[in-house]
Amino acid sequence: MDVDGIFLNNDSQVKIVGPDYDNSEMTKDEFLKVLLATIQWQDPLQAEDINDFINNSVKLREMEVLNSFENSVDDLKNSLKSAELFYATSFIGKEVLYSGDRTYVKEGSGKFYIDLETPASYVEVVVKDPAGNVVERKTFTELSPGSYPVEIENPSLPDGYYTVSVVAKGSDGSPVDVRVESYAYVEGIRKLEDGVYLVTSFDQIPVENVIGIGG
Repeated sequence: MDVDGIFLNNDSQVKIVGPDYDNSEMTKDEFLKVLLATIQWQDPLQAEDINDFINNSVKLREMEVLNSFENSVDDLKNSLKSAELFYATSFIGKEVLYSGDRTYVKEGSGKFYIDLETPASYVEVVVKDPAGNVVERKTFTELSPGSYPVEIENPSLPDGYYTVSVVAKGSDGSPVDVRVESYAYVEGIRKLEDGVYLVTSFDQIPVENVIGIGG
């Protein structure tokens, strides 16, 4: 005798449910009642293997827990993005130090950093205006690993962003890795699919690239 999903209620009446009933919605007591009813009503000569029933119920419960966990993670991500957006608004109208090679010059003054990972015997720093013209060129020798500030002081330079390029070499003439950290003026905030960005007049900077605020 085939019975698709039955269990006994508190009045000892048989409750019949459809074949597509979700076992994961059952309580522990309901599950045990269904299991006992399945054993009670099955044909002894054609006994069913209840392992499949138990395994399917467990799998459904695992899927329910996993879906609930994934939904919680998604909710947490959305909350963090909202918090990050709110946090980023504090940068508007300020200069920030970020990892990048475009630095802001105002009233002829600007500043950036060169960060060396290994010693460099020779370092050349070139600053170019938006048209690609060289406006500053500085050379340094025998620098140890570390971060070095470089000042721009040229009253003839109009306000705006200037590109910094650095060539560093070791004592044997081999290239030395160098990172540039520049200043940018934040005009606004934008939230995109892949994160929150600081809006400047030249580009958008990922908020995670910000190293500091102000000079």
